Amino acid sequence: MDKKRAVFNILILAAMSLVVSGCSFGKTSPESGTSMIQSINPKPGATDDFDEKNVELAEDVKRDIRSFDEIYDVAVITGKKNILVAYKVKHLKRFAMKRIEKEVNKKLETNYPGENFIVSSDFKIFIEAVELREMMKDPDYSEEKAEKKLQGIIKLKKEMT
Repeated sequence: MDKKRAVFNILILAAMSLVVSGCSFGKTSPESGTSMIQSINPKPGATDDFDEKNVELAEDVKRDIRSFDEIYDVAVITGKKNILVAYKVKHLKRFAMKRIEKEVNKKLETNYPGENFIVSSDFKIFIEAVELREMMKDPDYSEEKAEKKLQGIIKLKKEMT
């Protein structure tokens, strides 16, 4: 009986180690790894951080989106043609996702006519935006690379819908 129990325990440990190893985040920045469990409040930015107009626009958009009670974290990145707005909704408010997204879109269209917004409440898009913002802090990370990565995130968002 003890031999069977030992084999059973070994199998359980092996199965648990497989499950735990499959739950790793992969290649993520430390900030994006913790973003799942807490608000990280990433600084808004532009693929061209030297363009003050775009940086100010990103800050204004973030302030507007943060004004929603249902939203607790927002990442905003302005590009040459598009503005990516990724946000996280409070857990108990997730039942009203469609309504929240409509209100967010309406506010953005009203306050910033003529701008092209890509809005997402998807967590994957949020993490990608946070990682892009982290990469943009590196002075060697070029504006072209940042814009290309932003367009990749937008393409991913469009594929998901």
